[in-house]
Amino acid sequence: MTKELTLGFSPCPNDTFMFYPLVHGLVDTGGLLYREQLEDVETLNQLALKGELDVSKVSYHAFGHIREQYALLRSGSALGRGCGPLLVAAEALDPADLHGKTIAVPGRYTTALLLLQLFDPSLENFIIMPFNEIMDAVLSGNVDAGLIIHESRFTYQGFGLHKLLDLGEWWEEETGLPIPLGGIVARRTLGTETIAAVERALRAGVDYARANPDEAARYIGEHAQEMSPEVCASHIGLYVNDFSTDLGDEGLRAISCLLSRAEQAGIVPPSEVPLFI
Repeated sequence: MTKELTLGFSPCPNDTFMFYPLVHGLVDTGGLLYREQLEDVETLNQLALKGELDVSKVSYHAFGHIREQYALLRSGSALGRGCGPLLVAAEALDPADLHGKTIAVPGRYTTALLLLQLFDPSLENFIIMPFNEIMDAVLSGNVDAGLIIHESRFTYQGFGLHKLLDLGEWWEEETGLPIPLGGIVARRTLGTETIAAVERALRAGVDYARANPDEAARYIGEHAQEMSPEVCASHIGLYVNDFSTDLGDEGLRAISCLLSRAEQAGIVPPSEVPLFI
């Protein structure tokens, strides 16, 4: 009997680009079937926290809370340089001026929020909202600043917003490492054999997507209807890279560093469980 797994990922172009080959049977899945569930990254974080997905994209911040239940996979991550979250406002401000001010953030368990908390632990007046509503909230004056991710990175200047801080830039200067934003995890109860099959299929899918970059254009467009093809291409170019194929030693060091700092700050619980199965 064929085993079916729930597979959660976001409708963002980098995810739909990488997962297209897997969910459309273009690579060997090792006899596994995948039932896709596309959700905003913070919704995926919440579902994984409840243990409701077999395999899912999650923020590395969320992964810090679910390491006992989920193992990390070596392929499919969003990790790199020059791709971190941006703190923006309607006027140029020093980030230090935001103490006591309201800051819209794209989710309690997003890596974006974790990075902001590590940058300045005294910031605390956060308002959680969907990532695609943050720029409008800043422009309308409903919040004093916003923490933007995904395609907002490419469009915020067109809205007349000012960049106050590039958290990826800060992280790279602070650590010398790329910034780990999100990764793919699998429920540990699936067992070593199934998780290994998922990992092989995922890597094959990422390799296929990178070798055939135009094949998923229609699928990507269906889920990114508000984005121009140019923004989609920029998005994929920024977030899909060699780390997406395999985290490698540098990627692993970056993830370990982020989780270690989050533990020391008391933001995620400590864990002795290995990252991988």
